Parts: sequence; structure tokens; C-alpha cells
Amino acid sequence: MWFLAVRHLLSRRKQTLLTVTGILLGTAAYVVISGLMIGFQDFLVDQLVNNDAHVKVSARADKLTAQSLDQAFYGDQFVSWIKSPSGRKDNPYIVSPGTWMQRLEHDPSVSGASAQMVAQVIATHGKISSTAKLIGADPDQQKKVSNIDDYMLSGHLDEIGKSGSRIVIGKDLADTLGAVNGETIYLSAGKAQPQPFRIVGIFHLGVKSIDETTIIGALSDAQKLNMTPGRVTDIAVRLHDLRQAREMAGLWNLMAEEKVESWDQANEGLMSVFSLQDIVRNSMTIAILIVASFGIYNILSLAISHKTREIAILRSMGFEPGDITRLFLTQGMALGAIGGLAGLIFGYLICAYLGTIEVSADRGLGGNHLFMSYNLSIYFMGFMLAFISACVASVLPARSAGKMEPIDIIRGEGE
Repeated sequence: MWFLAVRHLLSRRKQTLLTVTGILLGTAAYVVISGLMIGFQDFLVDQLVNNDAHVKVSARADKLTAQSLDQAFYGDQFVSWIKSPSGRKDNPYIVSPGTWMQRLEHDPSVSGASAQMVAQVIATHGKISSTAKLIGADPDQQKKVSNIDDYMLSGHLDEIGKSGSRIVIGKDLADTLGAVNGETIYLSAGKAQPQPFRIVGIFHLGVKSIDETTIIGALSDAQKLNMTPGRVTDIAVRLHDLRQAREMAGLWNLMAEEKVESWDQANEGLMSVFSLQDIVRNSMTIAILIVASFGIYNILSLAISHKTREIAILRSMGFEPGDITRLFLTQGMALGAIGGLAGLIFGYLICAYLGTIEVSADRGLGGNHLFMSYNLSIYFMGFMLAFISACVASVLPARSAGKMEPIDIIRGEGE
């Protein structure tokens, strides 16, 4: 059956080549577009999520309302407020961080957790000052929830130690202050006196909102600077499976008063971009199906119209209608398989070339080349789309060929 199918395809080489080319280009386009989009998504997840937290536990920021005070102080009495109360009614820190850490350590879905003291500070070097966010954490715990060590231009996160007023800062912040590794800058929080901190490392994620504002130091040093000894404002949590973040955040929200938020809940805008990209990818999928289906349907229909004599001979030799149907269905499968495999190779070569194109002079956006993904699921999906569309498009021509009777073919040629 395969021998006859190949002979039929080779007998009309131009049409076969055009059809295979159409499938090739459609599959390659899917591979390239998916590689670019998924590569960009992987970059954002790595930069914005894996360097922060999959799930973050923080003090619940509930708003103070008249109803909450009425019930607390006046019971069922009616109270008329001249000016309604406003502001926050929560504590600016986690009440029992030890309980949370113990709970997370025994949770099988948790890969790591890091207690943090986050404070807004003013960084000063010489006559230059800049606002920044100081993240105080244990370096051993922080490395379990963050990939920051992979983006260190100098020094290591371990060098901040448990105390000792040592910090690592973002490259853009260091450039703004005019400071380099090994120098001392002054940090101040609130009305406290500025305290000296020595820079022991500089990192560069390529995300300006982080590189321009972030300082990481020891937890005890941040608590001392903020004059809040023993307090923890956040707990960063990394999960074994990133996709469970929303589910685990919802579960933990029911277990304590603190606010628990997953990375996708905190980045709703980012998720809308992902959704838009998925729509574009799905549109590419539909385009592949249409191009491949029409091409294969046309070539098989033409092949059947030009192979009526061969079909009559095969029927007279004892071929059943099902055999004729399988013959032309096999041709469609062959076109889909050849075009799909060629498209995967061509798409991979294009992705490899695009991955060498420099898009910036430095590591801007985390690298100086286009972000490409070579996930095997992209290539599997691209091949299956081409192959399945080829099979579907082959069904109608194959069935019409199988219904032909030798006597009808002879009569048609005689007329």
C-alpha cells in the first residue's frame, strides 16, 4: 500500500512538492512563533517570578470602615459619624512568622521559604541619594526562593551573611549612586540616623524596576535599620510546581489572618499579555490547519481525477473499496508526515538563527539576544497539527475514490 501511495505522489512531483512546501511553511511558522512567545514568557517568569516568590505571605491590608468600628465598640447601637474612619487596621508585620515557617517546612508542595523584612529606605553615596527597597533575608533561605545568584555581576549572595551590614544591590542603582563593589553607602529608614552598609555584590536582572530600586541585606540588619527587631513583613515561598501557586494561596488564605497572594494574582497585567500571546498562537494553529488541509485536499482530488484508469485496474485486480480508500488516505498521511518533519527542521533552524540576533548592547532584559524556547512540546504539537490536518483533509477524496466502480469509470471514459 505504501509503495503504491509513493508511486502516485512521485508521478505528480510538482503538485506534491507544492503541498509539502505549504505544510512545511505552516509548521515552521508555528514553531518559530511559539518559540518566540514561549521564550519570552519563560524569561518573564524566570526574571519576575523565580527571583521573587511563587507565593507571598504578608500582613493583610484591610481597610478601616465605620461598620467595623461600630460593631467593635458600640454593638447594635446606631452611630452617626461626622467623619468616617479610614486607613488600615492591620499590623504592618506578620504576627507569628515562626508558625508560618514551621507550617511551610512540613508542606510537601513547598520547595523553600524565606522570612523577609522589607523596608523603604533612602540610599546615599557622597552627595547622591536615591530611594530604594531593602529586602532583609537569611541568604540560605533566600537562595531557595530566588535565582538572584545566577545574575550576580560580582560577589555572591552568601557574602551578606547573617549580619555585619553587608548588602548586594542592583546594577542600575549602583550606577545611579556612583558606587562600585567594595564601597560603602548609607541607608536610612524613616527618622532613624543613616547607617553604613558595605556593597559585597552587584546583580543585574535586566528588569529596571528591580535593578534600579532593590537592595538585599541580612534580615537582622534590616530589622535593626528599621528599628523593628524580630519583625517579619513577608514570607516568600517557592513551590515545586509553579502551576499550583493560585491553589495553594487560596488554601493558605483560609488558614490565617495574613494575606497570601500567588504570583499570577499579583501580576494580572502580565497574565493578560500571556493570554493575548496564546490567542495569537491559536490563530497560527488554525492557519496551519487551513493551509495544510486545502493543499492536501486539492492534490488528492486532482490525483483521483487523473488516476481513474489506475483505480479501475486496481479494482479489477481485486482491490476492495476500503483498499482504495486506504491508498489515498496513506498518501495524505505521507504528505503530512514529510511536510511536518521538514517544517520542524526548518523551524528549528530559523529559531537557532533568531537566537543569535543581538537586540541590545548589554544584558538588557536579561540578555543581549532574542529569547527562544526549544521546548519539545512545541515541536510535538507542530508535527501533530500538520499530520492530523493531513489525515482529516484526505478523508473526503479517499472516500470518493473508494466509491468508484470499474464499470462507471469505463463508461465515463467512453463518454
